[in-house]
Amino acid sequence: MTLRLGPFKLPGLRRDSHKDDPYWDFFINTPAADLDNTVTELIRNAPPGNVFPTKADIHTPEITSSHVKGMAHYFGADLVGIVKLPAHNPSTSPLPPAADGKIEEEYPFGVICVVRAEYDPRTAPGIGGQVPVQNGLFITFVLSAWIRELGFRAKVAPETNGEKLAAVAGLGEINGDGRLVTPQYGADVHVANIILTDLPLAQDGSASEP
Repeated sequence: MTLRLGPFKLPGLRRDSHKDDPYWDFFINTPAADLDNTVTELIRNAPPGNVFPTKADIHTPEITSSHVKGMAHYFGADLVGIVKLPAHNPSTSPLPPAADGKIEEEYPFGVICVVRAEYDPRTAPGIGGQVPVQNGLFITFVLSAWIRELGFRAKVAPETNGEKLAAVAGLGEINGDGRLVTPQYGADVHVANIILTDLPLAQDGSASEP
């Protein structure tokens, strides 16, 4: 007989347990005085690698998509979606208006990775508050590198509207504040920078979970 105890939790580590802790408040809400002290800047400034000159033998777009999502989950993504670009017409596209056609031609697919966020990185600029951003940068950096190793182009595009694309992929809905709200985690999520790629994938309209 297997005894299931559920997820392991340490007492006293809930978000509200730190409300009177000045050190925790500093960790979450005070921006770094020197960005070189942050992992986020290290990953942002790391140059992308080259595309392997010989394309790998891949499966159907559906199977390849499942492999991409599996890798994203392995690297730490909580939700993953894939869209065909541009996902909307030019007047409502999540992509920069002047670049829609070019992006669609060079990178027909977008991979959206979402991570859970106990604190909203947009209102918590401290090193601790930026952990979801750090996690998202790591996931997209490694996942895009893996796609390039398969012989296909992949670039991380911070200028895209990731939350709108996440909604197009069926990962959630956009609320009145412009935030993505997911069925699994509510608004406590961070949408990582979108990976644009020419790896043949299958668009989906529903959330993918591990």
